[in-house]
Amino acid sequence: MASLAVQTTPISHPKAHTHSPISLIPKCTSLAQLQQIQAFSIKTHLQYDSSVLAKLINSCTLNPTTTSMDYANHLFDQISHPDIVVFNTMARGYSRSSTPFRAIILFSQVLSSGLFPDNYTFPALLKACAGSKALEEGKQLHCYVIKYGMQHNIFVCPALINMYTECSDVDAARRVFDRIMDPCVVVHNAMITGYARNSRPNEALALFRELQATGLEPTDVTLLSALSSCALLGALDLGKWIHEFVKKNRFDRYVKVNTALIDMYSKCGSLEDAVSVFEDMSVKDTQAWSAMIVAYATHGNVSKAMLMFEEMKRARVRPDEITFLGLLYACSHAGLVEEGCNYFYSMSEKYGIIPRIKHYGCMVDLLGRSGRLHEAYKFIDELPIKPTPIIWRTLLSACGSHGDVDMGMQVLDRIFELDDSHGGDYVIISNLCARAGRWEDVDYMRKLMKDRGVVKIPGCSSIEMNNVVHEFFSGDGERSVSKVLHQAVDELIEELKLAGYVPDTSLVVHSDMDDKDRELSLRYHSEKLAITYGLLNTAAGTTIRVVKNLRVCGDCHSAAKYISLMFNRQIVLRDVQRFHHFKDGKCSCGDHW
Repeated sequence: MASLAVQTTPISHPKAHTHSPISLIPKCTSLAQLQQIQAFSIKTHLQYDSSVLAKLINSCTLNPTTTSMDYANHLFDQISHPDIVVFNTMARGYSRSSTPFRAIILFSQVLSSGLFPDNYTFPALLKACAGSKALEEGKQLHCYVIKYGMQHNIFVCPALINMYTECSDVDAARRVFDRIMDPCVVVHNAMITGYARNSRPNEALALFRELQATGLEPTDVTLLSALSSCALLGALDLGKWIHEFVKKNRFDRYVKVNTALIDMYSKCGSLEDAVSVFEDMSVKDTQAWSAMIVAYATHGNVSKAMLMFEEMKRARVRPDEITFLGLLYACSHAGLVEEGCNYFYSMSEKYGIIPRIKHYGCMVDLLGRSGRLHEAYKFIDELPIKPTPIIWRTLLSACGSHGDVDMGMQVLDRIFELDDSHGGDYVIISNLCARAGRWEDVDYMRKLMKDRGVVKIPGCSSIEMNNVVHEFFSGDGERSVSKVLHQAVDELIEELKLAGYVPDTSLVVHSDMDDKDRELSLRYHSEKLAITYGLLNTAAGTTIRVVKNLRVCGDCHSAAKYISLMFNRQIVLRDVQRFHHFKDGKCSCGDHW
């Protein structure tokens, strides 16, 4: 390791100040070099000089690691009377480190020493609480903020809002926002971002509109959150309006904004617009390439995703973990087991990227979808990290697709060891058992759900119309939707039957229902309600875009194919798994989803 050449001129020499430790600190590029400076300061009797120690601490916290922060803490302890500036430096370093909560522990020591916090103290501490998800400590800090009269401070308010939203208390964040007399754009950004991160896109977009009404100019941060909210909702028209705003105000010079546009267009079902944005970018970083690969993957265009990766390599852009998530996702939905395995193992072997739980989940999905259930089970059992309930649920879903009840039961036991509160687990097993005629097991699962207070998540589908997002829930019938829509669904189903559509009543697991009742329960699934609403309220030939919160059911998938053929409509349906593009009676997924 390179060492610094330090001139050991006695401190009393007239030229000593030219070669003082402080002047050398900015030149240090490693912790070892900082330690050499400290050794030099000891040799020249400056080991307790607070200005030298403060500069050393500041350098340790610029790119904080566990080792550098431990060393910074060691230096901090040597200052007999540290001022608030040095503490703020320590707190800022900890807030950006892997151990942010240590800033809160240090704060308790500072309070006991009689120091008074300033404008920079609370933002760092609140960021540390956000990083630690320490809501209770964050609330206590909020009390200190009020005690010291900083509740309206321009630096503290955004940090407070961010702390609450990172700790999932969005309503508390909104109360902080509402109490600010004249919120600036930074405060608006904190609240809009908080809504978006907590999957409350409607409120994020409503506040975005309020921001514009106040005359404040949105920033690139504002637009990133607004586009993210459009992506969550599948609100294509509003996303296009924001895109026009981006171009008009030259925000398209930001790579991150363009990447967010790619993501928005992809998630809103317009792959063509996503490609257009990507191709118009003069500078494309890893995130932009990865966003495009993920876009192709989720839309089922596997060959394009793979070609994009090859182009990325030719452009000498280094892939990251998101790049490989897209590639693995593409392979799993196309049944390309060998290709997927090659991508997975190349991550660490060729690029030094350590797989995360989502990559392992993609591998389980890849094996499971291909019917290699036992291999997937063994893969999970041999993971180098503790499996999550989600990764076991991925295998459970595959068991449901392949009708393997016994394996499904084994997997369910493993899930229940970790979490027994997810209604979808019970539903998958119930459906599996029902199809196998094991009605006693179906009844047992229902009783188990009731005893444990587990509630099934209702299916919800949304469709955007004239910048308004309309939501429909499965089971909505005559009492819940308009009579016009209810009647239109009934008429549509009868027309589909004449064209050959047969409701798949095997998907309804209630043994006490006859075929007529089972058919009626399928009729008002949220996808059918949303698609019918689109047929009623858009011009002939217009593409219908629907977003669903769960996996599309087989019966709705079949009905959508018939609708696309009979009405000459393209239907783009985004479910929790992928995109389905229905056209001329066929789906882009090839019935493999």
